[in-house]
Formats: sequence, structure tokens, C-alpha cells
Amino acid sequence: MDRLFANDTVNAAISGEGKPLFLFHSLLSDRASFASIEPELMRAHRVIVPELPGFGGSKAVAGGLAAVADRMAEAVRDAAEGQKAIVLGNGYGGFVALQMAIRHPELASKLILADCGAAFSAQGREAFRNMAAAAKAKGLAAITEVAMRRLFAADFQATHPDLMRDRREAFLKTDTEVLQAACGQLAELDLRPELSKVRMPVLVLVGEHDEATPPPMSHELAALLPDARLKILSGCAHVPQLQAPRAFLDAIADFL
Repeated sequence: MDRLFANDTVNAAISGEGKPLFLFHSLLSDRASFASIEPELMRAHRVIVPELPGFGGSKAVAGGLAAVADRMAEAVRDAAEGQKAIVLGNGYGGFVALQMAIRHPELASKLILADCGAAFSAQGREAFRNMAAAAKAKGLAAITEVAMRRLFAADFQATHPDLMRDRREAFLKTDTEVLQAACGQLAELDLRPELSKVRMPVLVLVGEHDEATPPPMSHELAALLPDARLKILSGCAHVPQLQAPRAFLDAIADFL
């Protein structure tokens, strides 16, 4: 069931009963990237899967990643109905969740940050700038294969043609201006000076073969957070919940 939150600006799917668990999707994917893990999670949780601002039925917001995080904090506050939530973010959704935890520490009891970090390397920043420029000049079709390579390793793509077709179609529905803005925000982002403010327990996950947010970023993130543990997901890339849902669920089970 879909509902609108944050003054009707954030659309979210809701299923299950129990402690609220929010799932924030990545920049190069959409909320369907959690479809394989939702059935198990909803057995013990009220699972809320929003579309981030500018995606699907959620309205875009101006003002950078901080404004996105504030909008999502409003949505979490509404949807959690007075309970402290667990927030799981993948990729861009992880950066949003982390920024939200810094700015609104009262909202979440735990964070799961899958394949993100606190700041990109110079090479990573340049990759985002190049992606934004190519999208602006040539449209999303011109960067679709680049985006897919950032999400999945080549051998996985070759053996999962139906899933890859679905992921390409989902990516091409992304609002180009929203993508460009997010790329620009990530290229400038550095949350390292503020990580000491994140006092809740954090599980940091990363795919062994993630090229979009490489494992060193997660190592750094876990080392700088006051209360964090790190798990490496063998054989996975940037969206492990899609690539290896059983391994992903096993990795988060004890923490949940």
C-alpha cells in the first residue's frame, strides 16, 4: 500500500507489522531494488520503502543533500508514528540516511549503511561530475551502461539478463535533473567531520566488488563512527540486496 508523507511530498510503500524499518534506495536504482528482501523483513517489521525526493511519486526538493535529508526526516517522523525507526540506506540512500542521522539524531535507533561512505576520493568525485555532464549533454541513455557497471559486475550482468533489462528500464525513468543534482552533491560531499554526532549503533555493509563506493570508503566510515561494525559481502557489488538477497538478509539479521 502506498501512502504520502511529509505534507504529501514523499510517496512510500508500506507492508508488515512491527517496529518501523525504512529502506532508502540508491541513486542509480529505485525502491524495487528491495523487492527480494521485503517479504522476509515484513515478518517482523513494518517496512516502509519511500521513493526519495525527485523519484517516482515523491516531489523533488532544492537545497542539496541536507535538504533531501530534512525532507526524509519529516517523512520518517510521520510514518514512524512516534516510534524510533531503523533506517537502511543503499548507495545514495545510505548517504541520505547518514546525513539525516547527523541532522536529526532522535529519529533512528539503528542505521544500516550499505555501500556508501562519508566522502569520495578525487577519482570518485570526478566520476560523478562526468556522469552529470554526460547526462546533461546526451541524456540518460548515453550513461545507462556506465550506470549498470557501477551497480553490477560484468559477470553478474551476463548471467542475469532479465534483471538487467528491468534495471535499465528503471534507470531510464530517472529524472535527469534530479540525477545531475545528486551527482553534484555527492561530488562535493564530506561528512567525516560530523560522524562523531552519530551515536546510534551502525552496521556498515559493502560489496566486495563495489566500484561505485569501493570498500575503502566503508572501512573509513566504520572506523570514524563511534559505534559501528563492518561486514564485507563476498562476490557482491553496489546493490547486494538485489545480487545476493539471502546473503544480505543473513548479514543484517543479528543487527536487526
